[in-house]
Amino acid sequence: MSADDQVTSRTGVGPAAAGQNGAAQFTTTRWSVVLTAQGESPAAQEALEKLCRTYWRPIYSFIRRKSVGPEEAEDFTQGFFALLLERRDLDAVRKEKGRLRSYLLTSLKHFLASQQRRAMAVKRGKGQRLVPLEELSAIERTEMEPADPLSADRLYERRWASTLMEQVLRRLKDEYRTAGNAALFDWLKQLLPDEPGAPSRAEIAARLGMTENAVRQAFHRFRHRYQVLLREEISHTVAIASDIEDELRHLIAVLRA
Repeated sequence: MSADDQVTSRTGVGPAAAGQNGAAQFTTTRWSVVLTAQGESPAAQEALEKLCRTYWRPIYSFIRRKSVGPEEAEDFTQGFFALLLERRDLDAVRKEKGRLRSYLLTSLKHFLASQQRRAMAVKRGKGQRLVPLEELSAIERTEMEPADPLSADRLYERRWASTLMEQVLRRLKDEYRTAGNAALFDWLKQLLPDEPGAPSRAEIAARLGMTENAVRQAFHRFRHRYQVLLREEISHTVAIASDIEDELRHLIAVLRA
């Protein structure tokens, strides 16, 4: 299988979609707002909080893989984000090429290694809940147990990639639901390459009262919008627009490994 085919297989994204997000759109992304304002403006604070609430799962996964129990891992996760939002050392971002993914991992390692920062337990005990850990399902908690040979760093990278993909599908589902096409989304999603037991286009057409050609065109639009949202979501986590494709290639490599 060629590299292009592997990209399509893992994410539903083909090479023809490259470069769809332009620099004009990029200037308004959440991470670029944080970097430009150095975290001092209300907009930058809101943007950073949004990113933290979106990408907390990789942080929790990394901590659990370090043989930390579930309750303590939840405390450390909340404490890490509390510190991140309170004392932003954005100079460190430049050392990580401006990528949110790398910046958070480096910051987390420093946080866990510092006994002084571990003392944040007192602050965490005040009930401050910055990220929605209650969203963890029983299955996810089991998956995050330190039971397989995957290193904490690799688990973090894989969880980051899967979280980003899930965020893209969530946004796409919301768009279809808003347009009154929730059922169409549920069927078209099953046509993505990695979905098991995908129905045929003929079956979808029969279920939805459409022609096969209409289903084919609908899926084409579905994939195109997925591609746009994927690159848009990635743009929220890098400092400059030219890094989007490099970050996408990295995420694909992580999911293929």
